[in-house]
Amino acid sequence: MPHSPRLEFLAHIERTLYTAVISDSLDDLGFRDRALRENVRPAYPCRPFAGWAFTFACIDVYRVTPEPYAKEIEAVDSLLPGHVAVAGTGRSTRNAPWGELLSTAAQARGARGAVIDGFVRDVKKIEEIDFPVFAAGVKPLDSKGRGIVNEYQVPVDCGGVVVHPGDLIVADFDGVIVVPASIVEETIALATDKATRETHTRDELRGGAFLRDVYARYGVL
Repeated sequence: MPHSPRLEFLAHIERTLYTAVISDSLDDLGFRDRALRENVRPAYPCRPFAGWAFTFACIDVYRVTPEPYAKEIEAVDSLLPGHVAVAGTGRSTRNAPWGELLSTAAQARGARGAVIDGFVRDVKKIEEIDFPVFAAGVKPLDSKGRGIVNEYQVPVDCGGVVVHPGDLIVADFDGVIVVPASIVEETIALATDKATRETHTRDELRGGAFLRDVYARYGVL
């Protein structure tokens, strides 16, 4: 993550941009396929969010290990304002490694959301506290004896994209986009420009202009 959380920068992204235009900008920069798998969806109708990836690496286990939550607790307590909790589970279907209490703790630490390449539980309670969570599904099973967090702040495969700590995560109803930390500024500048041109295009189309003429003028579709 950058030296400061840059919360206003993240708020600007949430207010003015969206995953589709950011994805297009990544395409223009040669970074294709930065969208998570299509099954990683909002766990409930939550608001969009943007933040810096704080990664959790989860693995399946088949016994109750000593201190099964130790690394998970350590990781959640390390979250800072501006972070997004990003959990790679290897597409596990054995348990729900994220729930209401982790959401409550993450929210209190200033995290902006969570993206789980696996299942979550306590969804109605998470909705009550308005903490946005994306996941591959919902399941009530606890992780104890089924899965553990064995590392954090390491590269993880989440939804088919390798996410590094500090990458920019942007999530909305269309899905989740991962912007490599090294190209965040360039990507967001391009996305902001394209979003502006899309606004002009939309306004002129509503006014009855022909698509071919508007596309020739603004170059977006």
